[in-house]
Amino acid sequence: MDHVGLRERKKRRTRQALAAAALRLFAERGYEETTIADIAAEADVSPRTFFSYFPSKEDVVFAEMDDRLAEVGEQLAARPPGEPPLATVRNAMVTVMEALAAEHGAYGAVQVRLVLERPALRAQALQRLADTQAEIEEWLRELSPGIDEIDAVAATGMAVGAMQSVIVHCRRGGYDPAAMRAALDRTLNIVENGLGSVAAMHRSP
Repeated sequence: MDHVGLRERKKRRTRQALAAAALRLFAERGYEETTIADIAAEADVSPRTFFSYFPSKEDVVFAEMDDRLAEVGEQLAARPPGEPPLATVRNAMVTVMEALAAEHGAYGAVQVRLVLERPALRAQALQRLADTQAEIEEWLRELSPGIDEIDAVAATGMAVGAMQSVIVHCRRGGYDPAAMRAALDRTLNIVENGLGSVAAMHRSP
């Protein structure tokens, strides 16, 4: 079991190293000028290894979104017995918030700029955002059996939209990790107050 855990941690480190290397090179050389071979060399792996983690150069731009969504799924799956859905969602958002505040540093602005400036990346970002919302909505339905359909859609949209909007704002504005963490914490309070109005979010399973 320990060996499996160690292997998984190593895979995550390699994936994160590739994503960080890509954003660094995009900032220094430009998106079009940076090749997959360049990214692999910067991360000290082979191009073949790159493709075992990402299907394309476009996908590496969205590594963080994919990783954070996976973490939310893991957090919700590990929900303590009897914990109300609101507490579960809050704990998952805190975990994601801490990771977002710590990751990428100055290169977070590069990621946002690429997505906003390039139509292909912008279209992929919108699709991923829609997919993320659909997946989280499904998780919310599992956490809160019997939740009203509109409540589930509205609650998910509020949580995903609020976090995404504040992250983009902070990265475009060059917020440092402490300022970004404070902004996300305020966002979490707003989201939590909104979710608190949904009766199903307070029901223990």
